[in-house]
Order: sequence, then structure tokens, then C-alpha cells
Amino acid sequence: MVKILLGLVAAVVIAVGGFFGFEFYTQHRITREVEAAFEQIRAGGGKASHGKVSFDLKSRTLKIDEIATESASQPPVSVKIARVVASGVGQPDTGRFWADSIEATDIEVGTSMAGPADAKLAYKMPRLMMKDYSGLASLKDPPASASTVGIYRSGLEQFSAMSAASVSAPSIAVTINFGAATSGEFVHSGLALRDIKGGKIAAMQIERASFTINTQHAGKPDKMTGEIANLASSDFDAGAIAAILDPQKANDDRYIRVYSKMTAGPYTVTSAQGLRMRIDAMTVDDVAVRPSRLQLPAMLATIQVAGTAQPSPAQARDLIEQAAALYEGVRVGTAEMHGLSAETPQGPFKLSAIRFNLEGGKVGEFAFEGFDTRTPKGPIKLGRFALKSLDVANFMRLSAQLANPSQPPSPELIAALFPLIQGVEIKGVMAPFKNTGKFVNLDGFDLNWGQFVGPIPSKARLTAKMTTPVDATDPAMKPLIAAGLDTLSADGDIGAEWTEAARSFVVEVPKFEIGGLLKASARIALANVPRQVFSANAAQAIGAAAQIEAGTIELTLRDLGSVDVGVVQYARAQNVSREAARQVIVESIRASSQDAATANPDAADAVQALARFVETPGQTLVIKLTPLGKVSAIQLVQLLKTDPMIALAQFRIEASTGL
Repeated sequence: MVKILLGLVAAVVIAVGGFFGFEFYTQHRITREVEAAFEQIRAGGGKASHGKVSFDLKSRTLKIDEIATESASQPPVSVKIARVVASGVGQPDTGRFWADSIEATDIEVGTSMAGPADAKLAYKMPRLMMKDYSGLASLKDPPASASTVGIYRSGLEQFSAMSAASVSAPSIAVTINFGAATSGEFVHSGLALRDIKGGKIAAMQIERASFTINTQHAGKPDKMTGEIANLASSDFDAGAIAAILDPQKANDDRYIRVYSKMTAGPYTVTSAQGLRMRIDAMTVDDVAVRPSRLQLPAMLATIQVAGTAQPSPAQARDLIEQAAALYEGVRVGTAEMHGLSAETPQGPFKLSAIRFNLEGGKVGEFAFEGFDTRTPKGPIKLGRFALKSLDVANFMRLSAQLANPSQPPSPELIAALFPLIQGVEIKGVMAPFKNTGKFVNLDGFDLNWGQFVGPIPSKARLTAKMTTPVDATDPAMKPLIAAGLDTLSADGDIGAEWTEAARSFVVEVPKFEIGGLLKASARIALANVPRQVFSANAAQAIGAAAQIEAGTIELTLRDLGSVDVGVVQYARAQNVSREAARQVIVESIRASSQDAATANPDAADAVQALARFVETPGQTLVIKLTPLGKVSAIQLVQLLKTDPMIALAQFRIEASTGL
């Protein structure tokens, strides 16, 4: 819209700019100079004509009727203006002119968009007003290129040379036609621009914008209507737009700010297919572009080459690369959307907020909050969902390789996805549990990873807390039901980190609790862990894993009721009392200590500690395993599967209990 408006401004001012190079006190001289301005357009290959030209010396008012121009660009841009009236005109020097006001009436602009759809666009503006205008006394030479991009770039240069206290248009109607499948109309009301100077606009506002789009969905006609109110922006800089249109700026790696802030809302959309949507407010801060990554001429050329035919693999890669570069070429400080609600054929939903930022093709955080919807089984709520450090540009590039049907993705390619997202956060989830009328609650889930070795993270941390009903129809859950537990809660914190200097890898669980059953903590250390273990090449990683040695293992387990659940289950199965069941279990554990002592004397003490843990409810069991020498981690895992006692014999075992 801004570029079209700038083009309209340029079209209006050509009607009054050409004749101020000389005196304008005679009607003949004025007519000649106006004609010279139009001839400048014709000399560039375009078309230009006008009707009656008149000038009132007393009021210094110039009037030009029936202006019609058509650019030489392909596709051409045509402009028609019924009348232009410039009042209070003057010429401070030979290169510039000014006017107290310029008014243009019945403006029509027609153009098309080259590409697969070949869309036709038409703009109608009943009235355009400019106050305290100052600009060039004559048009600059037309661009050597006849492209639409060249015309826009030239118009932006003209715009940068003008100033005005305000530009306003009561209404602008835009119609677009993509053929029989899609057509639409957009209407903007109350357009106002303030403090325009040096290609910058201090403030822009549109009181109301509405649209109607007619399209086809699955062969059925659909009509979508919408309205957005209170569109406003501040500190617009046309120089940023000119830079991404200029091939000479292709090496400019700076971010050039386009807007400092944009706001809008409320925004409503309805569809004949049953969609109804509303957004209360939208805000975008600090929008900037980087010319080195966002060159519109190159992007348009790539799209035009692809045409309507199925693109070749090389063309598809170019299109994806251009799309990825688009994300790398835009910076958004903060974008927020508030109060989203919708009625859909699948049911209603609400969303309190969506927010993200973008720079260098990466979203620092993408989050949505306050999601609320209903399903046949009950309501679903989500307090917050966030992706951390999402690399959108490289994700697009990688997805193109993953989607190749002739070549299954390699492990290295799949591993390359890890660095693109560095964390996930979920809070406040409530969802129905089957058809029970009960709910699963996820209070928090926070997973982060980083410290990459190639594409593989060597550091990760997970914290989670949730509550779920116990499924009474599941036979495995009957012991919990019998123990009076109809819900289960879990609260855990698990971290893992590799330290290259020490070649150590530590898994630490400072907290893991299952409510009503147990509370635990653990620390597992591995030694001599080489860097190659984190290779995306499976063969290389497996080969390096042979060097890993087992380190110290520490486990602390506190009984919160899990022992009683086991005792009750055993008592029911054996048809004995709880006390008798507990005693049988304890004696069975102690009896095994003699066999354990044969393999490892320390194991007997550990078994006795386990017996005390079961014997007295609420006990805390602490076990520490220290390797007696170098213990291969791979061999240890294999022994634990085949002969656990021999595996434990390679460790010094320390065990204790205490309330």
C-alpha cells in the first residue's frame, strides 16, 4: 500500500512540477512547461496526456484536467486523474517548488502482477490531499530499466525529495482479480500521513480497512470478508524499501529500519464456510530489512523463471533459498497478537496471545499463551507453549532435503535438526482423560539442549511436573486403586552434560517424585567419554562408545507409600494380612543376601539395607556404587542383562537407610 501511495503522489506532483523552471506569469508559459513534464514521461517510452491547464495569478492556483499516464514497464502501470488543483504555489529556487495544498480527484490506477497468477489490480481514490508540499521542480530522468521494480524505485527517489505536513485520502478502493478462481476488493478509509520529509513519514494511520474475497475451496465457492480498524505506524523510512529494490545495495549487510512501531485492531474475519475469527490487537516493533539478504528484484526473477510449470529440482532449491533469505533479511524486534478467538466447523477456540521476534533468520522465541478450546470429551487448555531459538531459515533449507522422495534422509541430516531448535517450554495444560470426565494436568515441561558437538547437543536439561488420573480399567493400575490412589503426580528434574576437558559425562537427577509413592535423586557418571561419541555418523559413534568407562553411581530413594502398595498387592495375591505379607517379603530379601555375598561381599550389606527399607514404612535408602577399576560401560550394560551379580562385583557398594 505504501509503494502504491508513493506512486500516486509522484503521479500527482508531475502535473505541477514541470513548469517552475521558468517564470509562470502567463498562461502560455505555464501550459508549455506542464506539457514539457508530460513529454518527459513519453520520452521514457510511456504514455502521458492531459486536458485543460489554467492558472490564477492572484491566488497562485494551478488546475490541470484529465491527466492520463501509462508507464513503459512490463506489466504497465496506468494512472488517471480527473483534476489536480495546486493552491498557493511558489518557487523558492530554480530546482524546487512548493504549494500550500495540492488536491487530486477521481484517481484511478491499474496494473497487473507478473507471475503464475497474472493478477489484475485496480485502485480508485475519490480524493487525495497534500498540505504544505515542497518538492522537485521537475521529474528526475526515468530509470533505464522498464521493469515495475525500476518504476517503484524511481518513485521512491521522487518521494525522498519531497516534504509535506500531511497527506490524506478519505477512501481507497482496491480490486484484485486472479481469474475465475479468486477475486476480491479492499477498501481503506481515513488514510492520513503526517510529517513527511526526506523519505520518512513520522506517522501513518488508516481508520478502517475492509476486504471481500471470493475464492474456491474443493470446488465450492467461498466468500471471505474482514475488517481491521485503527492501523497505525510510526517512523516509516522509504530508504529501506529503496535499498531492497536496488541491486547496487546487494552487499549492504546492515539492518535498515522500516518502521519503529505498528499497531492495529480489532480485526475480524468471517467465511461462508463457517469460520468466524477476531483478533483484539496486534503490535509489531522495530521492523528492519537487510539488503544483502533481501533483494526483491532477484526474488521476482526467480519466481518468474519458475512460471506455472512444475519447477525443476534446481528451481525448487532456488525458490526455497530465496524464501529462507527472506527470513534472514528481515528483523522484527517484537511481534504480538492479543485476544484471538474463532468459531470453526470443528469447534470454538480462544488464544490470549502470540508473540515472537526475528533476526538473522532466527526466532529468538515463538510463544502462544492462553489457548482454550472444547472437544467432545471435554475442554482443553494450554497456559503457554514456546519454542526457543527457532532457526526458520535453515529449517526451510533442511526441509527441502528431507522432502526428497528419491533419497531417504541420512542420520546426519536428521541430526542437523537439533541445532535449529534449542528448547521447548509448556505450561498449564489441562486435557480430558479418556471419557472419564477427569483431566490430565501438565503444570510445567521445560526441555533445553545446547553445547553442540557438530549437530549433536552434549548438554540437556528437562524439568516436568504433571498429574494424571489412575485408569481404573487398566489391570496394571489396580494395586494403586486398591491403595486408595486415584491420581498420580510426577515432578522431575533431569540434567545431562559432557565436559570435554575431563572427558566426563554426568546424568544428574536432583529431584524425581511420584506423589504418594516415592521420592528419588540420582547421579550417574561416565568417564573417558570421547568427542566422537556425539558424531551423527552411527558407526563412528558406536566405535567411540567402546572407550567409555563407568563412573560413580549414587541413588537416594525415599518411600512415600510405594512399599505399602507392593505389600498390599502381595497380601491380596497370597490371601494373607499386610503384616504377614511384609514379613515374608523382608525375609525373602534377607535370604538372598547370602547368595549376593558370594559374588560381592558389599552386596550383602546392600541387600540388608534394602530389607530394612521395606520393613519400615517411610524409610530412605542410599546406595553408592564406586568402580573398583576401569569398567567398560558397554560390557557393564551387557552383564546387567545376563548376570547382574557379576556386574555388581566390579563396584564397591555402600548402602544405608534412615528415616
